[in-house]
Amino acid sequence: MTRTAPAATPLGDAFHVYDTTLRDGAQREGISYSVTDKLAVARLLDEVGVGFIEGGWPGALPKDTEFFARAADLPLRHAALVAFGATRKAGVRADQDPQVRALLESGAPVVTLVAKSDLRHIQRALRTDVTEACAMVGDTVAFLVGEGRRVFLDAEHFFDGFAHDPDTALRVLGAAMEAGADVAVLCDTNGGQLPLRLADTVGEVVARTGFRVGIHCQDDTGCAVANTIAAVEAGATHVQCTANGYGERAGNADLFAVVGNLVTKLGRPVLPTECLPELSRVSHALAEIANIAPDTHQAYVGSSAFAHKAGLHASAIKVDPLLYNHIDPEVVGNDMRVLVTEMAGRASLELKGRELGVDLAGRPDAVSAAVRTVKELESRGWSFEAADASLELLLRRELAELAGPPFTLESYRVILDHRPGGDVVSEATVKVHVAGARVIATAEGNGPVHALDAALRRALSPHLPWLDEVTLTDYKVRILTESPGTDAVTRVLVESTDREREWTTVGVHGNIVEASWLALCDALVHKAMRLDRQAQPVSSVSP
Repeated sequence: MTRTAPAATPLGDAFHVYDTTLRDGAQREGISYSVTDKLAVARLLDEVGVGFIEGGWPGALPKDTEFFARAADLPLRHAALVAFGATRKAGVRADQDPQVRALLESGAPVVTLVAKSDLRHIQRALRTDVTEACAMVGDTVAFLVGEGRRVFLDAEHFFDGFAHDPDTALRVLGAAMEAGADVAVLCDTNGGQLPLRLADTVGEVVARTGFRVGIHCQDDTGCAVANTIAAVEAGATHVQCTANGYGERAGNADLFAVVGNLVTKLGRPVLPTECLPELSRVSHALAEIANIAPDTHQAYVGSSAFAHKAGLHASAIKVDPLLYNHIDPEVVGNDMRVLVTEMAGRASLELKGRELGVDLAGRPDAVSAAVRTVKELESRGWSFEAADASLELLLRRELAELAGPPFTLESYRVILDHRPGGDVVSEATVKVHVAGARVIATAEGNGPVHALDAALRRALSPHLPWLDEVTLTDYKVRILTESPGTDAVTRVLVESTDREREWTTVGVHGNIVEASWLALCDALVHKAMRLDRQAQPVSSVSP
């Protein structure tokens, strides 16, 4: 925990990637990290190669104090831990200020101090004058440096303060740097800056002072990543970000987009080479810890970041994937996907087939028929974008590669029983033909789909030994028709797993139970199809 500079990064200490997920990112509405969570986040951030991990505000928050005590045992390979806190209070000596002492006692080798750099905040929030405000900064920096700590200054509200009174803003920076701070971080605390104006300010500060400057941007204008990159191009050599852009209000500059841009667009190797392919994995893992669904459309690391829908795109991608991808997705640990919709053409379907392991080469009639089927079904509300298993079944049917289904339906019935006390129980009865036998089974459930699934499993389990491996993990319903009333078309997505893989199927119908039945059946047919193909000799797999 004694490291004060990034380790094993190509640029070394010349450029800092500084993560503040555990402090600024944790201010996002809905995020509440436990100490165990914070330790897990720190380990993941170190795996991705950031140079500094801001762990929180020791002394102000008991949870953060505990984090630093436990983080002493973290085997960090790349990052230095940073404690965040305020300068001494007005009229109090730095070595006697409890909050300043807590920063030392955290054991963190690096300390980031936050200080007001806007005259209006100094006068109205701190209720002091500029001279005392600068003394508070200088005294605290000098004390911490004298105790062997490396110090960065977060100049709060810097851009607003510089626009209002540039001399005061620069005077605060000077107080920190002259006392021994290494970096003056210019903070767009209100998130109201735009790239060109921000870059002009950063360039002017660097030219007038010669200080090493950093950048910290909130995303209230939707420009936090662009502002961060603009600041780097204007001379900043220290970027502060949060994982997935977490933060209060609209969030912060997204670590993964900033790093992706710096490396792939500006050619700056700011992370260890082996860490860049970990970006997507770490982004998703951090989302799980935060208990926030990953942003599928997030730049670089989102599951849809390299997903292509239009047939024109797919035609070009078939020739060369880079024609419509701004980078090779594997550089950041992501994958290219082709989405099959009513916009799809032959090239889209062939590429998707290749992705699913379905060989459509040399089968133009089957491809054309599949394209027609997809477009006709999607005009009626079906969607195969998120239902790869149903699409694979459709393609293999067109290729005549599917064996007979593992079972056939004779009929099913679902009833609701409203019982005394307000309990509502669903009961389903299915009649199916499986393995040459006619089977009737009845089961109850907490809803019609649950009851139907239970009855089907009761009927099939004695004949399909693999059925117990398959479980339903997610069930999504969407009403498609805009007309009011109860006659809307319903689309159901069912996600299933057998502990080795996951697959998604779709069903569409005017009746939600029938839509669910179609999706459930496809899920089981897909499992059976995979087992049949695994059992085939290798030479017979391809048509």
